[in-house]
Amino acid sequence: MEFSEHIKTANIENVVLSRPFHPPMTGTLCVTGHHLLLSGRDGDSSAQLLLLLRNIDAIEKRTTGSSGTITIKCKDLCVFQLDIPGMEECLNIASSIEALSSLETVTEMYPFFHRPASLNLQGRWGLSSPQEDFVHIQALSDRWRLSQVNRDYSVCPSYPTALIVPRRVDDETLAKAAKFRQGGRFPVLSYYHRKNGKVIMRSSQPLTGANRKRCKEDELLLQAVVDGSRLCYVIDARSTQLAQQARMTGGGFESKSNYTSWKRLHRNMERGKVLQESLIKLAEACSDQSHNMDRWLSKLENSKWLSHVNAALSTAGLVAECVEREGCSVLVHGSDGTDTTLLLTTLTQLILEPHSRTLTGFLALLEREWVQAGHPFQQRCAHSAYSHARLRHEAPSFLLLLDCVWQLGLQFPLAMEFGEPLLLQLAQDAYASNFGTFLCNSDKDRCALGVKQNTHCLFQFLSSARERARFTNPLFQPTELAIWPSVQPQSLQLWRGLFFRWTQDTQYLEEAREEIRNLVTQSRGRGCGRSAVPMETDDSVPSSWVVDC
Repeated sequence: MEFSEHIKTANIENVVLSRPFHPPMTGTLCVTGHHLLLSGRDGDSSAQLLLLLRNIDAIEKRTTGSSGTITIKCKDLCVFQLDIPGMEECLNIASSIEALSSLETVTEMYPFFHRPASLNLQGRWGLSSPQEDFVHIQALSDRWRLSQVNRDYSVCPSYPTALIVPRRVDDETLAKAAKFRQGGRFPVLSYYHRKNGKVIMRSSQPLTGANRKRCKEDELLLQAVVDGSRLCYVIDARSTQLAQQARMTGGGFESKSNYTSWKRLHRNMERGKVLQESLIKLAEACSDQSHNMDRWLSKLENSKWLSHVNAALSTAGLVAECVEREGCSVLVHGSDGTDTTLLLTTLTQLILEPHSRTLTGFLALLEREWVQAGHPFQQRCAHSAYSHARLRHEAPSFLLLLDCVWQLGLQFPLAMEFGEPLLLQLAQDAYASNFGTFLCNSDKDRCALGVKQNTHCLFQFLSSARERARFTNPLFQPTELAIWPSVQPQSLQLWRGLFFRWTQDTQYLEEAREEIRNLVTQSRGRGCGRSAVPMETDDSVPSSWVVDC
């Protein structure tokens, strides 16, 4: 397919752009295969819009007489307007944008065409691998091994080819246990706690069904995790009622009689459509500037977004308590094991593991627990809060994770090496990116489509020396202690930097952040007895407006 087939009008003059933080600008609008470009008349390179079409969530068009207006709503929650002379041209531009912003073929997406001069496609893709993770585990314990049972993705299509499992469980047992778990996601190692040797495993739900079927291989696998402990925990991210209902459709949970060393705890965490609708309601409330305080607070409460944040942090805190304070290993799962399960294992590691709170450690954690572990990014991030399309598989699970991490940073401002700018960048790239990291739904799909050979890795780019300065928290003070988040209502705040990113107030927050960064840098420079060199800052348009050509 040629992109030109979708472009009915490629260029048009005298288009007026109205967008946040800028006065209206008149210029030439150009539609390409992947970008929307508007260049100002004065030739000023800073007076331009270069928007990745994949970032567009919805467009609304309105024609009046011989002209028209297109309102573009982006996945990063920005809204702007194009006033276009000529009714036919307006309709053509709108039709072209709608077609090109909704391409579903992965190899036609921009990361396959993104070739900046500063990057090359040679070398490794990513920051970590199961093999490297196993080397670290092997140095601490001999109870684990690296299994290649999934080397051709036949045992579990959403798992990577290599997995860390108990040493005394062979591959044949793993393959049989996989058939007893939703989507083949049998229990695998997620985290090894160095202080006491306890672990966090993750999986999907067991397929017990209404007849309460059992699988001796699955029981043997989990018994191998116990290793003489008096008690282990299963944290099921569903309410008891939902878990019971899952039996009617073939799912279920671990029975006490068959898993004697495991105590099951249920925590109700919403996912899927409920979570997506919560984001939609919150975005609508944040974009409505007309309501009074009572109406705003009512809308915020009705969205239930902060309730989801509370549930995620409190459940992750429960998992961390089981491991750190009670000295027990934990198995985490919901139903599919690709959303709330990954949310909990990631947050728990941030609470317990100091390395995960460094910039590189955090990105490696995301790569391991979300990208490699099979979170279906292509399905979950197909649309954001403004789309008019019927909901299918969309859910802001990853966005909820980033919000929870932001809450941790708010409560522990010295504990994490990275700050809000990195979280905002990740939130944007999950929905629309120059890089291939969040393409596809699994490692299997990425390998089949050549993503690792033909696109650049976002995590490598963000952790490079050139980019680190933008994302590093200048107040960072490493600590070996666990950070226990408060989940009291007064402790949780709405993430203004994301949900009010395109209002004037957030500009002042960014200016304050840069001033703090410069002051800290200068202070450290004087403390070292040499002149301080201010960190590079970018005072031009926000990053979501500009991409490399």
